[in-house]
Amino acid sequence: MKRYVLAALATTMLFGATGAVLADDALKAAIAAPSRTPDNVKRDVYRHPYETLTFFGIKPNMTVVELAPGGGWYTEILAPYLRANGKLITGGSDLASPNENERKSAERWMARLNAKPEVYNKVAIGVFSPGRKYELAPPNSVDMVVTFRNIHNWIPLGPEKMKDLFGNLYTVLKPGGVLGIEEHRLPASKPQDDKASTGYMHEQYVIKLAEAAGFKFAGKSEVNANPKDTADHKNGVWALPPTLTNGAEDRAKYQAIGESDRMTLKFVKP
Repeated sequence: MKRYVLAALATTMLFGATGAVLADDALKAAIAAPSRTPDNVKRDVYRHPYETLTFFGIKPNMTVVELAPGGGWYTEILAPYLRANGKLITGGSDLASPNENERKSAERWMARLNAKPEVYNKVAIGVFSPGRKYELAPPNSVDMVVTFRNIHNWIPLGPEKMKDLFGNLYTVLKPGGVLGIEEHRLPASKPQDDKASTGYMHEQYVIKLAEAAGFKFAGKSEVNANPKDTADHKNGVWALPPTLTNGAEDRAKYQAIGESDRMTLKFVKP
């Protein structure tokens, strides 16, 4: 009987007495923060940050690793959200890399963070150099790892290095920790090339990558789905906004489609 009482209490805490999901006001405040880049805010309609992070189960007291933050679209939200009670670790290029381009990328990222210390001075820096070096966090120390539209960039590493990459993510997560993935979605009816050259990936392909490292698939959300995206564009996903790599060619068509159809997947370390 006791376990049913506990389950009922947990359900009430999550959903509230009315049955509605409790709002995360801190997350809403981070998304509305004036420190965000205006052009990034305009993309909220496509990227659904509140719904995506809520689906992953993020909480403001978590230790979270964001892999390959790129231009910092999600970092702008995660840094203020986790600043007071949690910890954000960005896993990116290595300042000590033997590759000059990677060093310069790391320097640009540091300069970006240093430009707004009131937002980013508590962000920890980890190394995520796919196929070469992983220094993200101690084993079993992280509550959540998230990555957004990056898996396709790492596929050319090959199966063994991809297994090692996911294995490193598994290692840093605590038991019960979450891996959240958003990625451009290739329809199951279309062939998946081994380099992911179009930027699109089969959903089952990504699920198998995570499961091979020991993760358990915990569910998916269609919050980032876009049925208008046929995933067969000249120059791949980059034909669509925001890149619009084809320039004036069919620009109105691509703008009407909007950003890509994307899978949003949640995995748990047992």
